[in-house]
Amino acid sequence: MLQDKLKQIPNLPGSYQMKNRDGVIIYVGKAKNLHKRVNSYFNRTHTGKTARMVEEITDFSYIVTASELEAFLLEINLIKQYDPKYNILLKDDKSYPYIEYISKPYPKLKVSRYLSIKKKDKKKLFGPYPNAYAARKIVNLLNRLYPLKKCDGNPKKVCLYYHIGECLGYCEKKVSEENLQKMEEDILAFLNGNDKILKDKIIEKMNNYSEAMNYELALELKKELDYITIVLDKQKITLKDLTNKDVIGYYFNQGYIAVQILFIRNGKIVGGHSDAFPIISDLLSDMEHYIPLFYERHEIPKEILVSEEIYSNILNTYFENKLIVPLKGQKKQLVQMANDNAKIYLENELELILKKENMTEKANDELRKILGLATLDRIDLFDNSNLFGSWTVSCMVVFKNGVPAKNEYRKYKMSFEKNDDYNMMREVIYRRYQKSLVEKTELPNLIIVDGGIGQIHACEEILNELNLPIKVCGLKKNDRHRTSDLIDGQTLEVIAIPKDSNVFHYLTKMQDEVHRFTINYHRTIRSKGTIASVLDNIPGIGEKRKKQLIKTFGSVKKMEEASIDELKTVLPEATALLLLDYLKSRKKSE
Repeated sequence: MLQDKLKQIPNLPGSYQMKNRDGVIIYVGKAKNLHKRVNSYFNRTHTGKTARMVEEITDFSYIVTASELEAFLLEINLIKQYDPKYNILLKDDKSYPYIEYISKPYPKLKVSRYLSIKKKDKKKLFGPYPNAYAARKIVNLLNRLYPLKKCDGNPKKVCLYYHIGECLGYCEKKVSEENLQKMEEDILAFLNGNDKILKDKIIEKMNNYSEAMNYELALELKKELDYITIVLDKQKITLKDLTNKDVIGYYFNQGYIAVQILFIRNGKIVGGHSDAFPIISDLLSDMEHYIPLFYERHEIPKEILVSEEIYSNILNTYFENKLIVPLKGQKKQLVQMANDNAKIYLENELELILKKENMTEKANDELRKILGLATLDRIDLFDNSNLFGSWTVSCMVVFKNGVPAKNEYRKYKMSFEKNDDYNMMREVIYRRYQKSLVEKTELPNLIIVDGGIGQIHACEEILNELNLPIKVCGLKKNDRHRTSDLIDGQTLEVIAIPKDSNVFHYLTKMQDEVHRFTINYHRTIRSKGTIASVLDNIPGIGEKRKKQLIKTFGSVKKMEEASIDELKTVLPEATALLLLDYLKSRKKSE
């Protein structure tokens, strides 16, 4: 059937979607010629991750487009929509900080991170700064040197910053536009690369403090000047051309591509980004996936320098003609530098990458084979926690393709407070999967319960009631509270897994993770329960104020340490005094 379908694919541009036996899209690609590209997966031998993907493919679909560019744009959107297993997904959510200058309604500086930076955004961003500490240090220093707005909101009265000369009192005073313009020009000039402005300003302030015999503040600024000088000196000047640009280099070996992106701002290298991922399609296609997804989270500079091998008209059009292939000179040397750094990164990291793959994806695949499952893309794990029948909770963690999917974790408060693991498991399984059926969210291929036969039976009963044929296993711990046995939910037999195998370490990691997550949630609930019981003794503190106090202070100890003014941000003064008196008397009686 698949072979007949392959013959019918047209020789036209478009995007194709590979699917597994459950109809889940596991890979999205694009092609100038759909017929040739899709057939290439089935008419030749593959290795590595590509071979594993082809083994999973049982069906495919495709969408014909008018051009290869349209196919590329469709491909990027489908990758973001379906989060396919074998596409490059930048799952670490890493984003670099920028220094952001806000001019309206008042001038302000802050360190910002954006998981998504859109082309239409008109924010004044400077960076990226791979060293977040350096970015915060620069912002703090500029705030000391210039009277910027430092507080949040819009207070009615001037604060301490105004009285010490570090704010113009924007909340009360009418500030001269001329002064604001000069201050803004200085700050933006420094952030655009004019280091002399900042150094001169620091020296001027140091001299003022010294003349006033305020030697401590002068020394503080001297230390700041030394730090800034070191940071700026590390940024080697590379180009006379001050245009902001990124340089993308690559290196591939043993089925993996390493990418090195150098950030060049105002003629200086301010940092870089390294990454490595397995080849699925080919070098150009995989880089065409990676580069647009990278710039979803990072500001696009005016120029992107690349080598000829990873340049394509499609990418250049997508980035509005910002891609440049330098043929000689300093820019050519920069591309080679990026390639050299990519090679060094892959050579240093490859052993660790392969080891991590053995402990995650390959261990997950071995577990799939042991359990006789056709696919094992998602595992849900459950654990219960209670203390003498109080504050009973249950939690679920999720592993996708061997890696924790923390955005899928869930916490559950039980509807009853008694030590009954069997009924707790019934309740949490019902609540989790009845909701999943209603909302049509992703279901797991395997459920692992932290416990023995009783918890397995409870889970199986609810799944049968919901008509969900999901494999269930139990994980038991020995007397030393270490992972011991994996129990098959159907046969109730212990599955023999060598203690030194990757699969056993994988199971241990999963059990430890669900236990950690559950215990932490239980401690939080228990702590909030203790706080709530204390607050119940104070007249004038109802449910609304109780929640606000817990949200603001988080613990009884922090309330004890709070001043009356801090408590008055939540409570009336009389009630705040009552609370402080009660906490003091309670502490003396303990």
